[in-house]
Amino acid sequence: MKRRTFLAGAGLAAASAATLSAPAIASNVKRLKMVTTWPKNFPGMGVSAERLAARIKAMTDGEIDIKVYAATELVPPLQSFDTVSSRGAEIYHGAEYYWQGKSPAFNFFTTVPFGMTANEINAWIYHGGGQELWDELSAQFNIKPFMASNTGVQMGGWFRKEIKTLEDFKGLRIRMPGLGGEVMRRLGAAAVTMAGNEIYQALQNGTIEATEWVGPWNDMAFGFHQVADYYYWPGFHEPGPVLAVGFNLGVFNEFTPSQKAAVEAACAAENDYTLAEFNYYNAKALQTLVTEHKVKLSRFSPEILAEFRRLSAEVVEEAGNTDALTKRIYESYKASLALSREWTKIADQGFVEARQGVALDG
Repeated sequence: MKRRTFLAGAGLAAASAATLSAPAIASNVKRLKMVTTWPKNFPGMGVSAERLAARIKAMTDGEIDIKVYAATELVPPLQSFDTVSSRGAEIYHGAEYYWQGKSPAFNFFTTVPFGMTANEINAWIYHGGGQELWDELSAQFNIKPFMASNTGVQMGGWFRKEIKTLEDFKGLRIRMPGLGGEVMRRLGAAAVTMAGNEIYQALQNGTIEATEWVGPWNDMAFGFHQVADYYYWPGFHEPGPVLAVGFNLGVFNEFTPSQKAAVEAACAAENDYTLAEFNYYNAKALQTLVTEHKVKLSRFSPEILAEFRRLSAEVVEEAGNTDALTKRIYESYKASLALSREWTKIADQGFVEARQGVALDG
């Protein structure tokens, strides 16, 4: 099958890795390594990385053949960025806010507290100049990035004790990366970043007392409901987090124009597919957690949410003004969010509230 057939096929976005096939014979095969921050075959993120590799192989007629390594199989998960930057591997699959130690600007290409939803960040990256700014940032580290997944709105996290007031955050040991973790620190909590495969044991043995991860589907797969009784919403810190792939820039520049186009199309297809996947399986898993496992589902109080908003505004603004490039990224992000949020209110929010019989303000 010719490559242009794949690029023209609208059905690829809904295909699974099992249905993708590549020709048996391909010349000039590029065999690449992808290191990830996810456990092997983990629902959602881990499977998405494998599926993306299969998409790229199929769409390039087998010319780009990617072997996927789960977290710790080749390198520790949080060393994936440096490994690809130095060409120890050719591709990573992870969350850009894991690299905020390189630049706080990376947060804006995953998620920020009270920031963009999945639809809104797609609009910014694809149409509002976000991809060009991301390319400029990542090129400093010899990386070419793409969006490759989105989990949708996340949950607020699992807690071993009930959270009734702001005082309950004082001294709380919680796993929360990115700028959300800084919000927690300003509340008096001890926020840490750790890879997904380390969380359960840390929560079980008391190294941490609370954790956010993703949402019901992934959280249930890790078994957090077995070691924490309270499950809070909404996930103020991650309203639509992007999961990204980063190619070593030198490797990407060696691709032919058609190979580059295939990679870009494969990433876009996978980004769309996983958002739908998370929305479907999160709904199913939440039902199971509540009805079968009797999980205590609780909403953060208005007082707590108000303080989250106040501190989030401080944290995001401070991060966004760290340096000249980060400020340009922040200003672009803010402008796109301001544009999108008005349409989101009229469109998505307006419809959902009408469907539920809730009156809109204003």
